[in-house]
This record gives sequence, structure tokens and C-alpha cells, in this order.
Amino acid sequence: MGLADLTGLPYPWDTLGDVRATAAAHPGGMVDLSVGTPVDPTPAVVQEALRAAADAPGYPLTHGSPALREAVTDWFARRRGVPGLDPAGVLPTLGSKELVGLLPSLLRLGAGDVVVHPEIAYPTYDVGARLAGATPLPVGGVDDWADRTDVRVVWVNSPSNPTGAVADVDELRAVVAAARRVGAVVVADECYAELAWEGDAVGPDGNARVPSLLDPRVTGGSTDGLLVTYSLSKQSNVAGYRAAFVAGDPRLVADLLATRKHLGMIVPAPVQAATIAALRDTDHVVEQRERYRRRRAALLPALRAAGLVVDHSQAGLYLWVRAADDHPAGATSRDLARHFARWGILVGPGEFYGPAGSRHVRVALTANDDAVATAVARITPS
Repeated sequence: MGLADLTGLPYPWDTLGDVRATAAAHPGGMVDLSVGTPVDPTPAVVQEALRAAADAPGYPLTHGSPALREAVTDWFARRRGVPGLDPAGVLPTLGSKELVGLLPSLLRLGAGDVVVHPEIAYPTYDVGARLAGATPLPVGGVDDWADRTDVRVVWVNSPSNPTGAVADVDELRAVVAAARRVGAVVVADECYAELAWEGDAVGPDGNARVPSLLDPRVTGGSTDGLLVTYSLSKQSNVAGYRAAFVAGDPRLVADLLATRKHLGMIVPAPVQAATIAALRDTDHVVEQRERYRRRRAALLPALRAAGLVVDHSQAGLYLWVRAADDHPAGATSRDLARHFARWGILVGPGEFYGPAGSRHVRVALTANDDAVATAVARITPS
């Protein structure tokens, strides 16, 4: 099986040249709210762990150190409501995007196999299917693919990038039941799970309560056919470390591990040590969440006061924004992105996330406080 040629598939952000130029021409300069790149400092506890592990002359374990796998299982129990996860079902990855993009290939999918993903979704789910020679299938819900015997992988993204929508236990349980009927693997991308703002996604103590695919209420007590991928980039400001992991069904993880050993896909030992430190420390996660909460609290009312509509956005790092029907900004995501650009603000057109996103833009919370204050001042009607 060969990998598909993706040279004719443009990288979405490379098509924003005209919009970027308009935003950059603003007299006060451009405020970039287009991407989810963390801008706040990497926590000291994580930096110190990386430095302490810098003397690493030998090859680390592809499977991750026992301490790392134990830290992941402990974190799932403490923070995600998933007790008793088997450490054999944990595997560190080089960031989560490589796992998302390569998983269909690593699972040896090909022509005739279908990879299901949300109709509004991170584009790498689609790209990963195409790379393997499989067929991506964007869907609005379980009924769009249930009982299709050609479905091999089903992607779930909760909280969603870009919409911020959160799937509840009943929704996740329905996905698992339908996938198990046809023998498909379900993979949940949950990297925004610690960043919840509204509704049932937030517990009485203010902490995130976003259900995991591996929650026993979802799985029925078995992780068979289920995987969760998670990145520390957002919660811990370590995008530059590429610190992430996949966890769930030990049988599936063993299969991935065998292939990754042959390919040399090993997370560096200092990054493994930093990952352990990040997972064990909750204080920095709470501190970072409060930074994003503050920025969201500034942007959200400003957008609404400007006559824009914010849909979903209960969790995650983005506000999912559209123009009201009578708003002069225009009907398409490109029109709306150009409208923001005239304020000197760069945002992400919703069309990047599928045709169903063609009326929205994604507004990121990942800018520092001064930049967010500048954006709010520009958006706020005078």
C-alpha cells in the first residue's frame, strides 16, 4: 500500500494571503486570532523537568517509560473520570497531529475503507484518510454512517475544534455502540478537555467535566476498539515540546507500538520527563485556564455588541462566530474574515473546517492580554 499524493491539496492557511495583507495594513498593526498557538510561558515545573532530564545519551522507550505511562493513567483517573486504565494501553506521540494524520495508515487502511469524521472538523482527519488511500466521510451524526460495513475508523472531537461543542455521555455511547456493531475503531481527539466554560461541561467546583470516550459510562467497562489522543500543547503551553499521547485499547496500542518501533517514532526522553511533570501538576493548568477565561470574557461580549453571533463555544480555545442575517459583514466565512481584517484582526475562515462551516469564522483566544484588549477596542462600536 502506497501513501497518497497530497501535493495538490493546499494547506488552508496558505490561502489567506489577501486577508492577512489587509489585516497587516491596519495602522495599529495586526492582531492574530487565527491559530491556536499558545503564547504564554511554559510553566516552570515543566521547564525544570526538561532540563533535569537533558542528559539522555541512550534511546528512550518507544512505549514511553513506565513512569510516563503511570502518570497518564493516574491523570485519566484524577482529571478525566477514567479509573483503572491499563498502562499497556498508553503510548506517547510526537504531538497529537502526527497521530491524527498517520493513524489510518498505521492501522493499514486503504482503498475501500471509510474514515468518518465530523462535518465541521480539524482538516487533518480528512487528510489522514486520504494519505492512507481511504475515503473520508464527513457526517452530522451517527445516523449518517451507522451500519455501514465499510467504516473502519470513526473520529470524535470533543470539545470540538473549531466549534467548541461538547459531546455528552449519551452521544459518545451511541457512537461506540454503532462502531462496535460494524467493527470500527473509535478515536476521540480530546485535547481541549481541560478548557471548559459553560453548561454541563463545567462542574460545581469550576473544573472541566467534559466526558471522555474512555469514561466507563461510555465504554460499558471495556476499552476494546477505543482510543483517545491527547496533547499537552494547550493546557500546559508546550506546543514546542510536541508532548502528547494516545491511550485506550491495549491491543490497538500494541499494534501501533510495533509499527512505530520500526519507524523510530520515539518521543525524546527529556520530553517524556516534562510530560510526567505536566500531568502531575494541576496548578499550572488552572492558572492557564483562567488566562483563557479572562480573554474569552473580554472578546465574547464585544463580538455580540458588534452584531455578531457566537454559536456553541462551550469549551476549547475558540469562539465560533457568524454574522447575523442582516449584518453587513457578508454571508460567507471569507466575507466575514475580510470584515475582521478591516479591523486589523486575522481570524480563521470556517470553510477551512468543511463546507458546513462556510458561514462562520474561528476566533482564537490564544493572544496575550494586550492583543486581546486591542482587538476588543477595535471590535467595540464607537
